Amino acid sequence: MMDDHLIFVYRGVVTINNSESLLHLLEKEMEHSEFGFIGRKRLFMFVLESLQNVSRHIGNSDHAAMSLVVYSKNSTGYTVTTGNVISNDDESELRNQLELLNSLEPKKIRALYRQRLSSTTLSDKGGAGLGLIEMAKKTGNKLDFDFIRINDDLLYFILSKSVDESGKSMNTGLQQSNFKGDNIVNLEKMMSSNNIAMVWSGHLSSDIEEQVLSFTETKMHENDIDLRAQRKVFSIMVECLQNISKYNPGFDIEKKLGMPVAMIVTEEQGVRLTIGNLIRNNKIHILKDKLKTVNSYDKRGLKELYRIALAEDEIKPEKTGILGLIDIARKSGHKLDYDFEKVNNDYYYYALSVLVEINGNENHSV
Repeated sequence: MMDDHLIFVYRGVVTINNSESLLHLLEKEMEHSEFGFIGRKRLFMFVLESLQNVSRHIGNSDHAAMSLVVYSKNSTGYTVTTGNVISNDDESELRNQLELLNSLEPKKIRALYRQRLSSTTLSDKGGAGLGLIEMAKKTGNKLDFDFIRINDDLLYFILSKSVDESGKSMNTGLQQSNFKGDNIVNLEKMMSSNNIAMVWSGHLSSDIEEQVLSFTETKMHENDIDLRAQRKVFSIMVECLQNISKYNPGFDIEKKLGMPVAMIVTEEQGVRLTIGNLIRNNKIHILKDKLKTVNSYDKRGLKELYRIALAEDEIKPEKTGILGLIDIARKSGHKLDYDFEKVNNDYYYYALSVLVEINGNENHSV
């Protein structure tokens, strides 16, 4: 995530419901950046059109889950990339539209938009490439794209846009010949082979936490998980994100040594929630003791431990900090998996993972 400056990756079906969460997640992240209102507006328009483009062209529903939405950020601006499976029959029209747009000056793109708008007949996949024209019109005329062959019948279509802080395209037209979608295809394969549905890697402000939770809730709902299990996954994710906040060393340190991570993985038994964040060396032994304590109890023992810890928190001016971990273990019905990796003499990177069963067959086993 750090090497490629990625802040968010989602793999799965793009729908009307989760498109809203995907858009708001980027919006909240950008509020703490140098982007002004106009820049954010232009990028949001591109993201909205990109998500609609994916949902229109998912084609064979068997491959809809291979769709990818990627947000990345570096010192010069943001990049938004989408990937989705299309039929060979759609390649020629898409390629021609994109090459045409990339050959036109902004004034001619606006003229083309007006002409297509007045003459087109809308279909279930939009009309005459209006979405692509709208993307080019709002953010500048150059769109990066690539088509990667999957088999004789299918292609992976990748569309990408990099914008500066004003929301204008960073592609002057020279980069298009160099744009390759191999990294995106490899990212999709990595997400697929590890059953990863979502990864966030960035500073977790309260607004970002809210949007990550909103996306988690939407994802659970769309997977037809029953309401009780949805609430369980949601409440555990709340505790996980609060755990990150507790040990937050600040944005400057995170940017240099390692950003927090929140990840959703789908497994046969249920949903695995994984978080990671920096922690000071002098706090590790305390946290390890708490984790070992929680993992030493069964379900009944955790209930009593929670009662004791709650009482201690009410008495002591400083909270014990163990309640959240107990709650995660109690609600998930599983032991907590964790690891600490040394970063330097001052910090370790702490990872916590828990399986949340959604089939009702909970147990508290190692």
